[in-house]
Amino acid sequence: MLNMDLDFIKKLIKPAKTKIVFLVMDGLGGLPNYQTNLTELETANTPNLDLLAKKGICGLQQPVAPGITPGSGPGHLALFGYEPIKYQVGRGVLSALGINFDLKPQDIACRGNFCTVNENGFVTDRRAGRIPTDKNKQLCELLRKIEIPGIDIIIETVKEYRILLVWRGENLSENIIDTDPQEIGKKPLQPKAKSKDAESTAIIVNNFLDKAREKLSEHSPANMILLRGFSKKPNWPSMKESFGLNCAAIAAYPMYKGIAKLLGMNILETGETISEEFSTLEKYWNDYDFFYLHIKKTDSSGEDGLFDKKVSVIEELDTQIPRLTNLNPDVIVVSGDHSTPSLLKYHSWHPVPTILWSKHCRSDKVEKFGERDCICGGLGSRYPSCDLMPLALANAMRLEKFGA
Repeated sequence: MLNMDLDFIKKLIKPAKTKIVFLVMDGLGGLPNYQTNLTELETANTPNLDLLAKKGICGLQQPVAPGITPGSGPGHLALFGYEPIKYQVGRGVLSALGINFDLKPQDIACRGNFCTVNENGFVTDRRAGRIPTDKNKQLCELLRKIEIPGIDIIIETVKEYRILLVWRGENLSENIIDTDPQEIGKKPLQPKAKSKDAESTAIIVNNFLDKAREKLSEHSPANMILLRGFSKKPNWPSMKESFGLNCAAIAAYPMYKGIAKLLGMNILETGETISEEFSTLEKYWNDYDFFYLHIKKTDSSGEDGLFDKKVSVIEELDTQIPRLTNLNPDVIVVSGDHSTPSLLKYHSWHPVPTILWSKHCRSDKVEKFGERDCICGGLGSRYPSCDLMPLALANAMRLEKFGA
């Protein structure tokens, strides 16, 4: 199968007035509940999504490759047609762009989590109890008092337990391993260099973390920080350049705004509730021809192991679907960037349920939106996520014929 190639697709793009909506329920995929043998999506009452599935074509998409658990960055990039192994970016850059931080070409950005460690230094909560954003701001003020000679360290609040750290100075390298062990019961990792040129940067980061530990020691549950995604801002083609699309993003959480901004989407200011996000979609409907609408709480509920909460978020989203269909879009894609089963409390490698509905699609026999139903859908049971964008473009009548 031909891998998604932006230069190849770019040559086939033709202008059209059609509208495409990508509705992304973060961490949508799940695993069956032990009592009912149904996933969160299969448990949810979703008459409107089921109707879209019945009229559209369904399947299970694989964000990176079989058996590979994707982060949110690779999962979203694949959905938008950017092959995630080729187009890699660290979480730090996405966090910076998500809060409109003016990232310089030589800056090193990383995302931080306030976390909880016990008296022996083992992580007991990677998210510090999801502390409120106001508490985050107070702790950032404390961390800003740390000084490292010859280096500017810029610390900004992102949201809840998340922070942005930007390292600005001479001869800095992004080739530093994450300090987040990605699970509780382990100590934070040492920020070791992945290359010779990063050794001095690793020493600087180590120095900072030692001082941060002292500053935060009396501030449990946020008594330490974990760092992820050391990176510099890449220079990639925008979705306008690649697909000829005038794109807008509707997302409440900064990181997802960052992904959208990196790909050249306009970020629309919106409220945090699902209903408010759909109101934003309605408000700007005439101004754009591609909309990315992101739903976060399916993922955070899964990460917290809250099966019933994830079900309720899916059901709440379902009630808003008529507001989308009443706008008369030409193509609707409903999926997620990865699976986050409540059973695992973490991202997983399982492929993600997907609906592609359009005025020109060839529907299959799927009548309910769920993992077991989608495995029998016409899109396939493990097709590459990168295939979704060209399929959406084709169904929106935006691709020329290839060849004579």
